[in-house]
Amino acid sequence: MAETSAQRALAVSLGARSDHELAHLFAERHVSPSATWRDMFDAAEALLEPVSVARALPALTRRESDALFAAIAGTPATGEVRDDLIARALVGDDGRPFPSVIDAVRDALPEGVPAAVTPSHTPSAAETAAASEAAFTYAASVADILLQTLEAPLGRIGSGSLGATERRRLVDAGAVSTPADADLLVGLAADVGLLGANDRAWLVSSAGREWLRLPTLERWQHTAVALRDALPRAYRSADGGWIPVDEWAGATPFDPEGADRAALWARRLRRWGLVDAAGRTAPWAEPLARGGDVDTSALRELLPPEVDRVYLQNDLTAIAPGPLAPHLDVRLRSIAVRESRAQASSYRFSAASIGAAITAGETADSLRDFLSGISLTGLPQPLAYVIERTSAEHGRVRVMSDPATHLTRVVTDDETLLRSMEIDQSLRSIALSRTDDDELVSHVSSDVVFWALTDAHYPAVAVDADGRPRALERAKLAPGTRPPAEPADVYTDLLRRLHEGVGDSDAAWLERELDQAVRARAVIDVTVRLPDGSARVFRLEATGLGGGRLRGRDRGADVERTVPLSHIDGVVPVE
Repeated sequence: MAETSAQRALAVSLGARSDHELAHLFAERHVSPSATWRDMFDAAEALLEPVSVARALPALTRRESDALFAAIAGTPATGEVRDDLIARALVGDDGRPFPSVIDAVRDALPEGVPAAVTPSHTPSAAETAAASEAAFTYAASVADILLQTLEAPLGRIGSGSLGATERRRLVDAGAVSTPADADLLVGLAADVGLLGANDRAWLVSSAGREWLRLPTLERWQHTAVALRDALPRAYRSADGGWIPVDEWAGATPFDPEGADRAALWARRLRRWGLVDAAGRTAPWAEPLARGGDVDTSALRELLPPEVDRVYLQNDLTAIAPGPLAPHLDVRLRSIAVRESRAQASSYRFSAASIGAAITAGETADSLRDFLSGISLTGLPQPLAYVIERTSAEHGRVRVMSDPATHLTRVVTDDETLLRSMEIDQSLRSIALSRTDDDELVSHVSSDVVFWALTDAHYPAVAVDADGRPRALERAKLAPGTRPPAEPADVYTDLLRRLHEGVGDSDAAWLERELDQAVRARAVIDVTVRLPDGSARVFRLEATGLGGGRLRGRDRGADVERTVPLSHIDGVVPVE
């Protein structure tokens, strides 16, 4: 009987809610948009099912969990926390839990919510210094991960995480120190929007590409704010910051994975220098933890100064005498291979690395201007020679689209190169064929042909219809993320059906009770309003319902009675 009353109370409550509120509740409970509910009573019955209630409990914060346990113990929830629990269909308007909720809570945590942890003391100077070092180190690591991903997407396994091969690739490239850090930082980059994913790989997002062009402190600041904003609801404070990290492990008492999730997010904040090794908030992150912005001035004083000049040497290397400004590092790494990363990084030039830069749109003049502008030692003659020779060699093979035939043309004045490309088995995929004009043509797009020739080490350049070189971007970026569909849009049809089922709630509930009684062949006491205005109670075994009438066998008179529903004032099951 109590459960029946709870269903009716919840149905009335649901009927008073907006579509927005209902849709968010359905989304939280993972309700199928194709659910066959006819009215709010069906919805209430389903939401009070033990399985549905169990789905709602892991999302509860400690404050909500404490209030729910207190309500079970006899102290109804009040204020904002009561409103939150009502919105989640866990308590009635009086702040008292529904019976099925009480059972689910006791099954989940029979001994009650564990006690909260007392936060630790403020960090020491040494711990603050270590946090600042982490901020610098791991900002550089994320940048290296993005640059590696621009070169080749990071493969994902079925679970969505990095494969072992990709972890080793990042470790071998010096982007991270351990495979565990590879997983942690890729997950961090994904959650703050620097990486996106398709079914098989992680790709750099447009935001990640722009992030790489920022100074180190701005990179760190943008990511710090995004990390704070991406924190799970249970870790956030009322002012928009976060609660002490010590409390995260117990912030979702009903979630069996809560401790592991808390440990993951704590590691992310430690790596980003927002908290120290013990979970205490770093001084520069205190405004962020209170819902404000990060204090970059406090961190700037602790970070090593960046340099904007390098030593170019005769052995085709460049030495940065300190951390190189990010925008210079990114461009220099498009021209040379970085050999070491530390406070002083080293880079090595080669014909292959310079050729790749020219392929990406650089010219001999742009390379000379850039390198001369950042060099403390001028432009060494050996490096200038490699640039000139590579630039002269590059572009002897021109790749273009023919608008008339829609074919790709490959043109060169070098007969040896022409013959070599014609018979090269590594180019079978682009199916080059020779024409009477001593050109090669392909039905494959010009971009694909260009990259196939480049990968086969031919000095190719892509040109437009007027013969001017055009730069091609090989890096595949993550597709723009679509904003998630609003729950109200997802549940449009279900909400419309529920609203269509809303009429006289008392009459609807009466018909529902009678339908259940007929299905169970239950014995019920039916209060019937007679023509003279008096009321009489009949004890009936419910046998049929239809046409606006209830049929049942009168247990006292042993006769079949038919009673109009409009004359029934109440129904009470007989125990």
